[in-house]
Amino acid sequence: MTDHKDDYYIRQVLEGKTEAFAFLVEKYKDMVFTLSIKMLKDREEAEEITQDVFMISYRSLREFRGDSRFSTWLYRIAYNKCLDVLKRKGRYVIVDYPDRLTGVPHEALNALQQIVEKDRNEAVRQAVKLLPEDDRVLVWMYYFDEMSIKEIAKVVNLSEANIKIKLFRSRKILYRLLENNKLIRE
Repeated sequence: MTDHKDDYYIRQVLEGKTEAFAFLVEKYKDMVFTLSIKMLKDREEAEEITQDVFMISYRSLREFRGDSRFSTWLYRIAYNKCLDVLKRKGRYVIVDYPDRLTGVPHEALNALQQIVEKDRNEAVRQAVKLLPEDDRVLVWMYYFDEMSIKEIAKVVNLSEANIKIKLFRSRKILYRLLENNKLIRE
């Protein structure tokens, strides 16, 4: 199920051509770093985790069975490393309340429509930050990283049904948060 290009480079590494691993690092370093920074909210820690993830994946490459995409396997390693860091530090959630839109004159509504849309998108991102950490990560994976339910289930080691339930509940919470802040209009 792995990407054919990834599969080629994985075989090269396993056959002793270690320099082939550089292709995989280059291809996935942004994905790993993005997940790490979203979860840890600390650039230095995210950079350190990113390096650790590639070292771990390199040493464990023989354990990769290919029954999922390489990116999913790598994402799972990164997710677990971030959870380890958060557990060591004690879990915390940074709460950023979105700014409210006020006083938009009717005659300027058309001119400001793009600004309002941009603010709405930012409000959604800010509302996602208010979710419990585990749910926030699932929402990011599904909606922002566009991972499938199946991929997410493999990364976080939960059933697909459980992921669907958690996403459903998270959507309800997000809707209430946005509605309470008058950011959703019917």
